[in-house]
Amino acid sequence: QVQLVESGGGLVQPGGSLRLSCVASGNIGRIIAMGWYRQAPGKQREMVAVFISDVVKYADFVEGRFTISRDNAKNTVYLQMNGLNPDDTAVYHCNVKGNIWPSHYDAWGRGTQVTVSS
Repeated sequence: QVQLVESGGGLVQPGGSLRLSCVASGNIGRIIAMGWYRQAPGKQREMVAVFISDVVKYADFVEGRFTISRDNAKNTVYLQMNGLNPDDTAVYHCNVKGNIWPSHYDAWGRGTQVTVSS
């Protein structure tokens, strides 16, 4: 079983920055995709930034403000968020999709709250 633990959320003023981290542990197998999603109150969960193999995909709303990175040796993915605005307020969840032959898994972390407010 794969466990994901996020950290780095908090309260920040508009224009501020945060860096989120997610550590994956357990029987990880081969990772196919790893990244970040978010869910604001009353809204559906949406993709923020993901690695699909070695390809990075960002949501349109990121607009160059966020950067996803990873440390494969530590099974950790990061999300550097700059230029935050109130619309970025949400619970940010880490997601990992992988294979442990012959099965496939889709793991989610509990999330870390990001609140952007003055």
